[in-house]
Amino acid sequence: MGKSIAAAALCRILAKKGVSVAPFKAQNMALNSYVTGDGLEMGRAQVFQAEACGLEPDVRMNPVLLKPSADARSQVILMGRPTGHYSAVNYYENYSSHLAVAQGAYDSLAGEYDIIVIEGAGSPAEINLQRTDLVNMEMAAYSGARVILVGDIDRGGVFAWLKGTFDLIQDHHKGLISGYIINKFRGDLALLRPGIEQFEAITPMECLGVLPWFHDISVDQEDGVFVHTVKSGKGPVNIAVIHLPRISNFTDFAPLAFEDDVTLSFPRQPKELGQCDCLVIPGTKATIADLVFLKKSGWAEHIRALSHNGTLVMGICGGYQMLGLEVRDPDGVEGAPGSCKGLGLLPVITEMKGEKKLTRTSTIFQNAPFALEKGVEARGYEIHMGRTWESGTHPGSSTGEDDLLIYANKEGTVVGTYLHGLFENDELRRNLIDFLRIKKGLEPIKKTKDYRLFRQEQFDRLAEWMEAHCKMDKILELVGL
Repeated sequence: MGKSIAAAALCRILAKKGVSVAPFKAQNMALNSYVTGDGLEMGRAQVFQAEACGLEPDVRMNPVLLKPSADARSQVILMGRPTGHYSAVNYYENYSSHLAVAQGAYDSLAGEYDIIVIEGAGSPAEINLQRTDLVNMEMAAYSGARVILVGDIDRGGVFAWLKGTFDLIQDHHKGLISGYIINKFRGDLALLRPGIEQFEAITPMECLGVLPWFHDISVDQEDGVFVHTVKSGKGPVNIAVIHLPRISNFTDFAPLAFEDDVTLSFPRQPKELGQCDCLVIPGTKATIADLVFLKKSGWAEHIRALSHNGTLVMGICGGYQMLGLEVRDPDGVEGAPGSCKGLGLLPVITEMKGEKKLTRTSTIFQNAPFALEKGVEARGYEIHMGRTWESGTHPGSSTGEDDLLIYANKEGTVVGTYLHGLFENDELRRNLIDFLRIKKGLEPIKKTKDYRLFRQEQFDRLAEWMEAHCKMDKILELVGL
């Protein structure tokens, strides 16, 4: 419910008014990413915003993506393609070239759309970073944007944050500030109004809205801190996703929470697990490091025990790699060079090598116990460095390709796949849940729900939320409407 969500809401409002609008964030730091139709990687937040605009995601909307890795470094993605892993110092040494990439992407988008909704990152008041800023005030100045500060009130001190931010923004950029929005408000607005009135007396900024906290609108969250151990849903089918230290693409699991008969949780430790019908090991930016975490925390033994007792265990991307016999990283692609024994639940071996695989994929999901005899169609995307093959064969010999997209054990208790977005497939998702229902002695529901239609309904509700609590006439005037 931060800047990303406010930007998405504004995108939806403008799109519903028939405005030609697109989102843009010059630089994003996140482990949630997506593969576009032309095989390029970008942050999920701008994918969410593009969806709010009714657009296909376009890598120009997020030209610079930083994906933090396990050793205080980040993989740098420029215009959808990885360029290597860099420390912060090394990254900022290339500031000028990165700024040129971001400005070029903006210019290209602005040539096609009437309005660009630009999202900043962190705070524009980080004075130690202002000299190398390419996402906040520098981009606002380049584009001639009108800037609205968004301050979260939930932790207190919002007026101090807003005042300090305004004061620390460089003087030559202060004229771009057009107002502020208070976000994540709970309580009686009448108690806040005196503060707003006093604040406007000491700063030139106008309050353009107070956005209340909501729990009844489903939105994508960009940051892993939003993945809680608290369970969502109250359904009889319990699906748990292990909260790895470097969890990535946790938005993969939002469609499961969308189903009324599912309870979804993200336990960090085995003691938090509780009843479980299906345990999922998610993607990660550092497979070996998080595999070591599973062993040290007791998860490894717990996972094996659940599998041997017939509980369905699934692994996606890095989680799939962990389920195998061994993970090798001879060149230090994700950290220090080395290898690590896997959980041993699938007879596969993974080696980190070659170029990152970025592709949209359509396949028939077979062999898994919930795929039925005929299999079920699945569409999604792949983002991984590792190449996985069956033990006892040469890489690629079992499929004619360079890795195994899907692998299930003979007992039907362990399934691994590289396919992100798996659960957005309505039929596959319902098959999985009905399979788990039958194992519990419950009748299958069989009827699917349209997740994409649900998403569109949530965008409309998000727009209504902003329109109800902001001075939309003034915000629209700022963008020239």
